[in-house]
Amino acid sequence: MDYNYIKSLHLIFVITWFAGLFYVPRLFIYHIEARQKPQPDRDILSEQLKIMAKRLWYIITWPSAVLSTIFAVWLLILVPGWLEQGWMHVKLAFVGLLFAYHIKNQFIFKQFQNDDIRWTSNGMRLWNEGPTLILFAIVFLVILKNSISWIWALAGLIGLGVILMLGVKLYKRIRNPKPSA
Repeated sequence: MDYNYIKSLHLIFVITWFAGLFYVPRLFIYHIEARQKPQPDRDILSEQLKIMAKRLWYIITWPSAVLSTIFAVWLLILVPGWLEQGWMHVKLAFVGLLFAYHIKNQFIFKQFQNDDIRWTSNGMRLWNEGPTLILFAIVFLVILKNSISWIWALAGLIGLGVILMLGVKLYKRIRNPKPSA
C-alpha cells in the first residue's frame, strides 16, 4: 500500500483515539456528578453512563489505539530513517505518555464500571487535560520536526498546561460560586 494511504489511516485512527481519550473522562465526570443526584435518577444515570463509557472505550478508543499503532509501525517500516532523528525520539516518548494515560484510563474505567469512584469531578477535569498537552506536543513535533527550539517548545507546553489548569479553576468558580455573606 502507498505511503500516503498508510499515513492517512494512521492520522484517522489517531484522531478517533484522541476523541475517545477526550470524551471518556468527560463521561467519568458525569458519572461522579450523577452520584449527587437523588434516587432513582442516580442509579438510572449511573447505569446509562456505564453503558456509554463501555461502548466508547471498547468500540472506538481501544480499536483506534491499536490501529493507529499498527499504521505507525507500518510508516516506520516504510521510512526507517525517522528512527535516527531526534524529533522522532521525543515524539515516541510522548506517545509512550499517551499509552500510559490510556492504560490509567483503563483502570479508572474498570473502577467506574464497578461503582468504585475515587475521583472528584474537579480532579477528573484536571486529568482530562492530559491528552490535550500530549496532542499539542506531538503535532508540533511532527510538523516542525528539527526546526523547533526545544526550550521554546517546553516553555510553550508548560504555558499551555498553566492556561488549561487556570481554565479548570475558573470553570469551578463559575460553576460553584461562593455564597455572599
